[in-house]
Amino acid sequence: QLQLVESGGGLVQAGGSLRLSCAASGPSFSSYAMGWFRQAPGKEREFVAAVRWNNFNTFYADAAKGRFTVSRDNAKNTAYLQMNSLKPEDTSVYFCAAGAATTSAPWLLTEYDYWGLGTQVTVSS
Repeated sequence: QLQLVESGGGLVQAGGSLRLSCAASGPSFSSYAMGWFRQAPGKEREFVAAVRWNNFNTFYADAAKGRFTVSRDNAKNTAYLQMNSLKPEDTSVYFCAAGAATTSAPWLLTEYDYWGLGTQVTVSS
């Protein structure tokens, strides 16, 4: 069983940057695709970005394209979400998740088996 812990959230001004980390403990981290999702108060959880096991195939929601970069370091059992040019509408709790290594639909919550508890990102205007 995989356990995931997010870190790196915080308060940042619009236009600033944050890097979120997702540390995994448990077997076979490299055999999972890693996804990032976010959930704002009163809204459904939504896909942000994902990376397959090989750190080569990446996927982004339209809102994240050009501003966010997802990556992973299998040697460190850690996934990352670099967020630049942050906007107030990016304010959410951000969650990382682990799912099937070669998922063909990484934007679907149902593709993921393990979830972290989330980290708060607040972007002030």
